[in-house]
Amino acid sequence: MDEDVLLKKLRWRCRRGMRELDQLLERWLDRAWRQSTTQERDVFLALLDSEDDRLWRWFIGHEVPDNADVAALVERIRTLPP
Repeated sequence: MDEDVLLKKLRWRCRRGMRELDQLLERWLDRAWRQSTTQERDVFLALLDSEDDRLWRWFIGHEVPDNADVAALVERIRTLPP
């Protein structure tokens, strides 16, 4: 699949109905997707399958994901500058 088409589809999946989540996920997509490894991309895709309330608890630090790769990506997304 063409990278630009894939990015458009992913941008749509990043739209969560909660502006703060949208901004966090889209920021990573814009700044890190193209440079990320295949493994990190797979983790991001798995992250997009998570429920919004769980994502929010992870991003605000109230919970930590059980999966170490997901936890590392959540932390990376949290620390991206605005």
